[in-house]
This record gives sequence, C-alpha cells and structure tokens, in this order.
Amino acid sequence: MRTGVIAKKVGMTRLFQEDGRHVPVTVLSLEDCQVVSHRTADTDGYFAVQLGAGEAKQKNVAKPQREHFAKAQVGLKKRVAEFRVESEDGLVPVGATISAEHFVAGQKVDITGHTQGKGFAGAMKRWGFGGLRATHGVSISHRSHGSTGNRQDPGRVFKGKKMAGHMGDRQRTQQNLEVVRTDATRGLIFVKGSVPGSKNGWLLVRDAVKLALPDDLPFPGAIIDTNAPAPEAEAPAVEEQQVDAVAVEEAAAPAETPAAEGDAPSSDENKED
Repeated sequence: MRTGVIAKKVGMTRLFQEDGRHVPVTVLSLEDCQVVSHRTADTDGYFAVQLGAGEAKQKNVAKPQREHFAKAQVGLKKRVAEFRVESEDGLVPVGATISAEHFVAGQKVDITGHTQGKGFAGAMKRWGFGGLRATHGVSISHRSHGSTGNRQDPGRVFKGKKMAGHMGDRQRTQQNLEVVRTDATRGLIFVKGSVPGSKNGWLLVRDAVKLALPDDLPFPGAIIDTNAPAPEAEAPAVEEQQVDAVAVEEAAAPAETPAAEGDAPSSDENKED
C-alpha cells in the first residue's frame, strides 16, 4: 500500500491517442504536495503519511499549525490529509515533494472529493420522485413529496425519510478511474472521465483498492529532487569583429560643415571705393 496525493481539480479537456481517438479527461494539478509528518506504530499505533498541498496565507493559519509546518521545513499549506501505509517502508521522507510520476499511465485510481453543492432542493430533484398528478383535484402541489407520516401510531416521521433539503456537497469516492497521462514538468495528472467536486476543489487520489496495480509503480513514491542542479543554458557564441582604427578615428572626428548658399558677403566687399 502506497501513499496517495492531494490534487486540485483544474477542469476537463480531451487528449488524442496515437490512433486518432480522443479521450475525455479531467486535469488534476499537484500544487507543492509535500510530506509534513509521519504516523508510526510506536507513537500513534499505525503507519501513515501526512501530506500538505497548496499555499496558504499566514493570517489564515493558526499558530500551532504554523509551528507544525516549520518543524517539517515546509511552507504553509491550504489542505492537509493523511494516507495510511502498511509498514515503515511506505513512509516518504518528511519535506519531500511528490511528483506527478507517482502514478503511471494505464493504472486505476480512486478519487475522493466533495460533490457540487446544489443548495435547497425539492423531493423531485433531490430523490427523483415522480410528483403528484397534473389534474383531478391536485391543486398547486404537483411537485410535492406527498404524505410523510403514519397514523397515531407511531405518530411521527421516521428518521431518514426522503424529503426536500440540502442537496449535494457530500463526500463521495469515484473508483477505478484510469490514468491516461502524466506531466511531471507541470505537475499534471490526466484521468479518464469525471471526478467529484467543482473546479479548484481539493481531491484525494489513491491507488485503486479493488484492482491489481502495475508492477512498475514507484515505491514508496516518486519524489522531485529539489537539490538537482538546473541545466545551464549555453551562451550564444559572439564573433569577434575586427574594427579598423582609421574608420574609428574618422567616425569620431567632427564633420566639416560647408558654407551655406546665399550667405551675405562680407562688409569689406560692400564698401564703395
């Protein structure tokens, strides 16, 4: 069992395959998904990896949380979540940044998120009720849910009765979604199909629990090496130009200004004999 990742839902697009087919995909972005701390069997009774993602403002983070992030030498995080692992071997080092190559193309994943909130909805929209008859005595109550209780015994409405109320905004998990492609440079994961939640919502992405996983998955995870030197850009070659010294002197010397045509003659020539 490996750790999962915290991703942000960017939106949907489509990718073209080599044979010309296009696949509708959801784009997930990894925004500085770093390991904040560990849960071990000695101190907590189980093994887990605590991850943080996103960048939060200091005014929105409590002081105990700021100290918790400072201990791990990571920035302030917007979203924090735990992912259980089987043993100590599955623990990713604290402070490490997980790459999009943590998943490989073709594998199946389970994605957990909160569905889109619909606000207060009626029984027909919320539960799919058929509604009342359109005629024959039904007056201004065509979309109502009808009676809800019983007789004097029990004299109440049972809990869990399907009625009008808040619709959506529930935690749901979509299982066995296929990873079509990953982009480690931009930190993107392309998943076939739709996932729970609205755009810019946080999601938890894990390996599928009901299907076998590929053998080439990185264990305990794919980490971005921040200490690796950046490739140096080659400077363009500059050709040496031989400049003629005489041309430099001629360019520096002031140019002679010719006399303007139609200048007035000197005063000596205007004098009469």
